Amino acid sequence: MNLKGKKVLITGSEGFIGSHLTERLLELGADVTALVQYNSFNSWGWIDTLDENIKNNINVVTGDVREYDGMKRMIKGQEVVFHLAALIAIPYSYQSPMSYIRTNIEGTANVLEACREYDVQKIVHTSTSETYGTALYVPIDENHPMQGQSPYSASKIGADKIAESYYRSFNTPIATIRPFNTYGPRQSARAVIPTVISQILAGKTELKLGSLTPTRDFNYVKDTVEAFIKIAESDKTIGEVINAGSNHEISIGDLVNKIIKLSKRNVRIVCDNDRLRPEKSEVNRLWADNNKIKQLTTWEPQYSLDEGLNATIAWIEKNMKYFKTDVYNV
Repeated sequence: MNLKGKKVLITGSEGFIGSHLTERLLELGADVTALVQYNSFNSWGWIDTLDENIKNNINVVTGDVREYDGMKRMIKGQEVVFHLAALIAIPYSYQSPMSYIRTNIEGTANVLEACREYDVQKIVHTSTSETYGTALYVPIDENHPMQGQSPYSASKIGADKIAESYYRSFNTPIATIRPFNTYGPRQSARAVIPTVISQILAGKTELKLGSLTPTRDFNYVKDTVEAFIKIAESDKTIGEVINAGSNHEISIGDLVNKIIKLSKRNVRIVCDNDRLRPEKSEVNRLWADNNKIKQLTTWEPQYSLDEGLNATIAWIEKNMKYFKTDVYNV
């Protein structure tokens, strides 16, 4: 499928990955409708920060994936749907699990039912590596069991199974992308990399962090966005769940030391108990097997960890106004 000229809807377009995906689709010549969550401030999230020439070419609509009638109105006439809208913060899912069920499971069901009704040509549904839980073997391929180690991951498992059921029951043309830990410009301080970088740039001499021993497979946002594109373009991906990861792991402790070195600062790491997950909820190891995406598409990661971190440091340094370094962002 060539996305040029296609009518494309992106849910969650105002978010971190969604805003980058919106830009990339415009570059490819798609006719983009960007769904942002309705709010009384009329905020379009990161879409508000884009260049005016880019914004003028986006059809921005407001709504809520939890509301089916609204989804029907927005999806009617669309040819491709990228479904990214979700609640994603793991710590907040301990506080408000029902909100994750309503947004991530019921919201996904609303989007897919509307896509089925209007015969959308391709849907790319967004999963997460958190659905795997702590690795039972590495690297983690798509056959790895799913483990609900937090209300967030459980809600995403539910959403993924809804997507699978629509493919199996109705032959809905769905592909599920399962990104591992994406980072880069516009990511909020709820994630470890912007938390570390923003604290360092704010002049902190101590870094407040959670556990340093877990490992993660980090991917620069432009690589993740390109994985979305390649999965959408390939007919081979329909009905498949596909990892998007680098096939490399690094511990949080080693990652933090790398960021400190790249930032050329002197800081001390302090473990903050408020940032620790419950013991049985901590995901200790994530490492992606990315063979499947390479077999089904032409995707290959293009950015090394150092390249991505340097780009992220430079962006955060220019945009410190978005970070409250004295407040733990749940």
